[in-house]
Amino acid sequence: MKSRLINSLGSPIQFLLLLAALFAPLNIAQANTLGNTLGNTLGDKILTAIEKLYTHNGFSADFTQISKLAALEITETASGKAWFNHPGKMRWLYLSPQRHEIITNGQTLWIYRPDQDQVMRGNAQKFFKAGAGGAFLADIGRMRKNFTMEVKETTDTHISFLLTTKQDNPDLVTILIRVSRTTHEIQQVTTQNTYGDTTSFEFTHIQFKPMAPAIFEFKIPEGSSIIEMD
Repeated sequence: MKSRLINSLGSPIQFLLLLAALFAPLNIAQANTLGNTLGNTLGDKILTAIEKLYTHNGFSADFTQISKLAALEITETASGKAWFNHPGKMRWLYLSPQRHEIITNGQTLWIYRPDQDQVMRGNAQKFFKAGAGGAFLADIGRMRKNFTMEVKETTDTHISFLLTTKQDNPDLVTILIRVSRTTHEIQQVTTQNTYGDTTSFEFTHIQFKPMAPAIFEFKIPEGSSIIEMD
């Protein structure tokens, strides 16, 4: 059942594919194009602010993940800390309910499960090109090409953007992004597949700062079994 949840809901493997596009370079002209598509001046301003805040800036955050399998009415939660940097570099440290890590330096992807003395290793580029969310997080140009975008909700504290896939994809139908109107930080990202399953990540304690390259490298512990991912 746990493996079904992971495969159905888009584990952090899927989501780390999801996160690279939000933080890829976006110029002002592209941001204005998105704003015009939205037909919303506030949306245009927020998108431009996101570009200024996230482009070329490394950052870290605490996260809480909630995954829901609609057909079986199952909900799983997890939490930990994550680090991000350009280009496509990420590290997810899961602290609860079980400790494990997902690391990519933009070229190699490692998934480390210390309780099993197991490391899964694969080509990060293949994962960025395939799977739900991969196109979205690879770069902002792909996002504009593959998704329609609209302002879903506006409050005094945040604005939410709904991205809908233009092509049929059972693993990913929509992505909902909630952004702070004051700090312009991305507070929450929720993906939904064609079955109604959702995976939501909420980010807190976000810090923008330079990231040491070593954070996104991984040395396989001696004695660990290695599984190569196609």
